[in-house]
Amino acid sequence: MALQAFTHPDLEAGRLLYVGIAPRYMANRISTQNLRKRVRYHYRGNAAGSTLRLTLGCLLGLELRRVGSGKRMTFGKLGEATLSQWMADNARVCWIEQSEPWDLESQLISQLDLLLNLDQNRHNAFHGRLKELRAQARERARELPISS
Repeated sequence: MALQAFTHPDLEAGRLLYVGIAPRYMANRISTQNLRKRVRYHYRGNAAGSTLRLTLGCLLGLELRRVGSGKRMTFGKLGEATLSQWMADNARVCWIEQSEPWDLESQLISQLDLLLNLDQNRHNAFHGRLKELRAQARERARELPISS
């Protein structure tokens, strides 16, 4: 399965489309996540554990499937491998060190046009369409048999 990079005339190459943080704010315990673990999971994990992977896979037209007990949803082994390769070829990562990254994340989402962020981003013009696209993928997955 080959995927093309999605392009749009309004999206210049190298444009920031998503902001994520590690660790996340946890008032009642210490996070076990760090930036390295989160980036690695985004690039090599699956859609059940990465909202970025879920979003990209849906935008690229990969088929979301229920797996295991049927509660988790991924793009299956082939789809997740295809997405990982697509990300290796097309997605880039940069970072900024911050002692409280959740504050900067909120500022960036409120001030920038970040098409792929859903949380805290209802003001974005693409928010409703992206939410709908992901909901449709989940609905289709619920109609299909559980994948092994």
